[in-house]
Amino acid sequence: MDLFEYQARDLFESYGVPVLAGLIADTPEEAKAAAEKIGGTVVVKAQVKTGGRGKAGGVKVVHNADDAYAAAEQILGLDIKGHVVKRVMIAQGARIAQEFYFSVLLDRANRSYLSLCSVEGGMEIEELAVERPEALARVEVNPAQGIDKAKAVEIAKEANFPEELVEKVADVFVKLYDVYKGEDATLVEVNPLVLTEDGEIIALDGKVSLDENAGFRHENHEALEDKDAADPLEAKAKANDLNYVKLDGEVGIIGNGAGLVMSTLDVVAYAGEKHGAVKPANFLDIGGGASATVMANGLDVILGDPQVKSVFVNVFGGITSCDAVANGIVKALEILGDSADKPLVVRLDGNNVDEGRRILTEANHPLVTLAATMDEGADKAAELANAAR
Repeated sequence: MDLFEYQARDLFESYGVPVLAGLIADTPEEAKAAAEKIGGTVVVKAQVKTGGRGKAGGVKVVHNADDAYAAAEQILGLDIKGHVVKRVMIAQGARIAQEFYFSVLLDRANRSYLSLCSVEGGMEIEELAVERPEALARVEVNPAQGIDKAKAVEIAKEANFPEELVEKVADVFVKLYDVYKGEDATLVEVNPLVLTEDGEIIALDGKVSLDENAGFRHENHEALEDKDAADPLEAKAKANDLNYVKLDGEVGIIGNGAGLVMSTLDVVAYAGEKHGAVKPANFLDIGGGASATVMANGLDVILGDPQVKSVFVNVFGGITSCDAVANGIVKALEILGDSADKPLVVRLDGNNVDEGRRILTEANHPLVTLAATMDEGADKAAELANAAR
């Protein structure tokens, strides 16, 4: 889960990271009131989860409350790379002497953490990494040890910070790592981290990504979710504890086990090339338990997608046997009733497969077609989806 800048700022403040005052506003009137409260020069900043805000006109420096009103009026409703601005942050202005960059992130390839740091902040870090890679220090961080003061000093020196700033920035690095560890983040980034004319180190613009798998340890994270931007089908699936991701296709997919579902996506995409280039509509892993309720919830989510024209249920019976899955499908269709109105292709294999196929054959539901193999099922589901378009 990616946070908005104002959420990252508030999180930083709670961990003692030095930040400037910042208030949010959803209307020009609120922006004016916030600017009056903060006083002096402020920056009106679009709150969207994408970069390039400045170039798109989403960041404006103003010197009084009336100008903050006008700036907010211009920024609210602005489309920045497909993200419509619904909220701005009114941030206290700063007299900047130098800009730096710091981040700590999950390095999946090396199963470790990685700190990226540079004395050249403020610009797109991706551009710096390509154009001047020597200006970006890359320091591995042992997850068991983290970033203590000694490690923070090492990072600062690797990034070529002036000797007189090493201790100052190192203290901030340690606090930023505290955010990373304490909130189970996968990314904590500050760009820019600034040195003010008064000699203070300030985290001016933060980006934080949280690991949703650790949500059970952080009840407060639910309040940080941007529910308005969430896909309604994904939100519905999440409420039912389903592992669902919406895709842009026509064939709904239900499987048990992430590996099997991923393989099913590939097979359906391949089969779709012969049937009007139809594609998978989703990833949905119902896990080891294919009870009637779980199956009904999964079908309810998938059938609620207007893009879906057919559904491919691909299940390998292991701990949950195929007869239990078949009974789940039959009862799920009973539960859904008239809302189940799209053809289902079902492929069962594994534990007690013959009994599972017998149950579905005897049920003789008009929407259900049995397939002997995964390839056959994918081909039939793609054919049915294409015919229904």
